[in-house]
Amino acid sequence: MKVLVVEDEIPAQEELIRIIKKHFPDIDIVGTERSVKESVAWLRHNDADLIFMDIQLSDGCCFDIFNIIEVKTPVIFTTAYDQYALKAFKTNSVDYLLKPIDEAELIAAVNKLDYRYSRITNLIQNFVQPSDRYKTRISVKSGNTYNVLPIDKVSHFISEEGLTFAISDSGTRHLINYTIESIEPSLNPHMFFKATRGCIISIGSIAKVSKYFNSRLKVSLKHNASMDLIISRARVQDFLKWLDG
Repeated sequence: MKVLVVEDEIPAQEELIRIIKKHFPDIDIVGTERSVKESVAWLRHNDADLIFMDIQLSDGCCFDIFNIIEVKTPVIFTTAYDQYALKAFKTNSVDYLLKPIDEAELIAAVNKLDYRYSRITNLIQNFVQPSDRYKTRISVKSGNTYNVLPIDKVSHFISEEGLTFAISDSGTRHLINYTIESIEPSLNPHMFFKATRGCIISIGSIAKVSKYFNSRLKVSLKHNASMDLIISRARVQDFLKWLDG
């Protein structure tokens, strides 16, 4: 399940992520935003299965988000104020949690949605053959022509200035007609990992992994020596689990 966290206070944001990862290690935190403006921009170009959303944000009230764009994603509201409960339940609310967050209440709130999500996912997977589930090749553009690049020859995918490139094992850059968000679900998660919002790496692309300050990790790639990727503290455990296979 992909989760977006909207919380303007960094300590509260980190504590919420800690609780989520403690009880739901399979959840993927795909974004953390701190304002109405940032949240609207993220939601215009990305998607999530669930949003944890503080009500009072750095530049206004979270309900402004719903007035600017249509949000279909279920929301668990987190706030220190109880006067917004009625308004919250008129939106996409799954639950309304008062700060400080009670871990048992958070577990119950996620399980409300997780049960439905798991059932739908299992139904879909039962109708999809494993061989058809992930891409084995991808079309790449070169001038006015298209070529085929085998997925097992891709070192990493990277987004730059609105374009997405597949970098081959030889270091060649290939323009593709996908965004990072749209290509990710079609890649085998045992072989590929979304290291940052704009980069997906393959297991064979890694040159070195080292500790970085604030409990993060730095990843150096074989075919892009000038770029070091920083794995956020919230994703370190997922990354290490992926490395272990």
